[in-house]
Amino acid sequence: MKRRLMCLALAALMTISAAGCRGSEPAASSSAPAAPAASSEAPAESSGSEAPAAPAENFKIGIITGTASQGDEEITQANKMKEKYGDMIVTSTYPDNFDKETETVISNAVAMASDPDVKAIVWCQAIPGTSAAIDKVRETRPDMIFIAGTPGEDPGVIDPKADIVLQVDEPGCGITIPPQAAKQGAKTMIHYSFPRHMSYALIVARHENLKKYCAENGIELVDVTAPDPTGDSGITGAQQFILEDVPRQIEKYGKDTVFFTTNCGMQEPLIRKVFEEGAIYTLQCCPSPFHAFPAALNIDMSGHEADVSYMMEQLQAKTNEAGMQGRVSTWGVPCNMLFISAGVEYAKKVLEGKTNGVVLDDAVLRETIQECANEFTEGMEMTLVNHEENGAAVKNHYLVTADFVNF
Repeated sequence: MKRRLMCLALAALMTISAAGCRGSEPAASSSAPAAPAASSEAPAESSGSEAPAAPAENFKIGIITGTASQGDEEITQANKMKEKYGDMIVTSTYPDNFDKETETVISNAVAMASDPDVKAIVWCQAIPGTSAAIDKVRETRPDMIFIAGTPGEDPGVIDPKADIVLQVDEPGCGITIPPQAAKQGAKTMIHYSFPRHMSYALIVARHENLKKYCAENGIELVDVTAPDPTGDSGITGAQQFILEDVPRQIEKYGKDTVFFTTNCGMQEPLIRKVFEEGAIYTLQCCPSPFHAFPAALNIDMSGHEADVSYMMEQLQAKTNEAGMQGRVSTWGVPCNMLFISAGVEYAKKVLEGKTNGVVLDDAVLRETIQECANEFTEGMEMTLVNHEENGAAVKNHYLVTADFVNF
């Protein structure tokens, strides 16, 4: 597809509303009901104030991501921010087996915060253990700004800890995926997950919506328990399961089957087998044209790491080559990359005294997210809504969704 056509196609993208996959932890858009969770309140710093914050001097901004084995989008974007700002950016990663290495997750954050010039930390994905790490850092650095992208902890846990939370609308995806899959010819949906993920409030809410809206669209939802990538078999075992199970499910249900998994590390083998078998792929857990597609489809991204138009052209070519026209879709915004970019740019504005309040300035944050989105896809209109709990908006928790780009 040509760049001009992509801009037109993506101009319709984005009505924003709650989010996605949890690393290897390990839809024409529509507003979705918030999942019930423990009461959460925005942190005290997030309430804003009448006067701009005093500018900081000689500040640095930290970025914590997973490793490339968990999905290279986040670490790629962290490196791009370092290329852009040099020594102002410091980076770190959390361990692949973070669920069993919470102390390492915490110690890495503490080590980053031990540099007094580090005034803000952007965390994406904000895996389980992030809130504990925030607590530990704030024992000695109560002024540290934390922006958490794609949290792996429930809103009632992370919202009171982080200054800002950015997330894809997971319950909303449960509403938008089924009608999109139905348009693609789906008769069955295979939902891969595991007990740990199915204990998260927003993933559960998405699953409940998938059940409801699959039924309304004539799609049978089939739950399949996959190995937890943080378990004994690790990421490799989880990926091998996907490679072996997709053909089994297609043999049982036919090619008009759409596949979905709650886990980032499973996306690459899932996409590869869906293309090989001629099934249906509607959306990733963390929507993005870059998420798992390049590795799964052998797309050379050299020099095009954040080029959405190039990626869309390559995806269309691969779809044509596989004879999969009308059976593949994604969003045109790389959400986790966006969260890192916007998190850094907003933290920079806060530290430069350009915001109204110490941390949370709603107008500047929305403006910053739009600016960063335009860097990925020119002309993309972003919309943000706040996560709600018990009918009340959580002012520091922002949710995003988008329309589908079809191939």
